[in-house]
Parts: sequence; C-alpha cells; structure tokens
Amino acid sequence: MKLFLSFILAAVANADVLQLTPDNYSELTAGKTVFLKFFAPWCGHCKSMAPAWEQLYTAYKDSKTALVAEVDCTAEGKKLCDDQGVRGFPTLKYGDPSALEDYQGGRDFASLESFAKENLKPMCSPSNLDLCDDAKKAEISSLMSLSEADLSAKISVEEKKLEEAEEFFQAEVKKLQETYQKLMEEKESKLAAVKASGLGLMKAVKAMAKKDSKDEL
Repeated sequence: MKLFLSFILAAVANADVLQLTPDNYSELTAGKTVFLKFFAPWCGHCKSMAPAWEQLYTAYKDSKTALVAEVDCTAEGKKLCDDQGVRGFPTLKYGDPSALEDYQGGRDFASLESFAKENLKPMCSPSNLDLCDDAKKAEISSLMSLSEADLSAKISVEEKKLEEAEEFFQAEVKKLQETYQKLMEEKESKLAAVKASGLGLMKAVKAMAKKDSKDEL
C-alpha cells in the first residue's frame, strides 16, 4: 500500500517525468542502467533543463533496460539525495543504481541523448555478471567474498579520497579567490592613484588645446 501511494504521489508531483523515492527506487531501477536528475523545484538551472530532460525521459520511458527519471531533493526523494551526497542542483548521475557515477556533460537535449545512447546500455555489474569480462568478474568475485565490515572499510577508504579531493579543490579555490580579491584591491588602488595624479585634467587640457588649434585654422 505504501509503495502504491508513493507511485501516486510521484505522478502528482510531476506528470512528465518519473519521480523516484526511497520507497520505489529499488523496484523501479532493478536490472536497469539509469540516468537520474537530482533537483530542487526552486532551482533556476533545473527549470532551464527541464524540457530537455522531459524529452529524454519520453525517449526512454518504454525501455526494458534503461531508466531515465528524477529525484526531488526537497520532498520524498530527500534521503536518496543525501545518500548520493548531492550538494548542488541539478546533479546528474548514471550507471548501476547501486553505484552511480557523476555525469559532467552538457545539459541540452543533444548532449544528453548522445550520452544516453553510449551509456544507457546493460553494463557489467554484480547483477549483470554475464556482461563482464573475466578480469571484472574476478574483481567482483573478490569483493563479494569480503565480509560486510571489510567491504565497508574499503569503501570508506575510497570515499575518504573523494572527500580529500573535494577539500583540496575547495582550499585551492579559496586561495584563488583571495588572490583575485587582493589583485582587485591593488588594481583599484593604482587606478585611484593615477586619477589623483591629474590624468583627467591632463586629458581635458589636451582636448581643449586641440580644439583651440582647430578653431584658429
């Protein structure tokens, strides 16, 4: 009953694109390669790309192997957004529903469609081992043999690397911002000094002299 109500609420929220929530995520994404938009209704960029996303959804809504959908991070989908570490809107992710990857391409329909054609195919994953080569099968088998605690520990190590990369990026951006601010202040100070030196008056005198010379002719 709860799942049924979730489907109804999703349809009411947006009649054009399928809405995913924690209640329907597993069932609707099972066995499919997904392309998801995590959004907020008030987000300007989300509104701008909405027509292209709706067009992509329409193109794939009858697919048996691919799913295009979206998640409202301000409503029932908030937990999904939190679990995926969504920090900005819109955030697009794709791939195996249990191991989504970030999409970094264009937000227009042509870019989305081109990417979808190349990537929304059945892919190697723990649920699609028949699509994996021997090396990937061995890697998956090795991971599946680990205890939940050991697997969680390995995941934590890799997630820590992602966090460190983000922290480094933010720190370097802050340095650039501080450098930019300092350069702007220095520039404004130099411009003010030049103006105070009488540059404007010099130009006015030159213009007047030029005008007087023409008048004499």
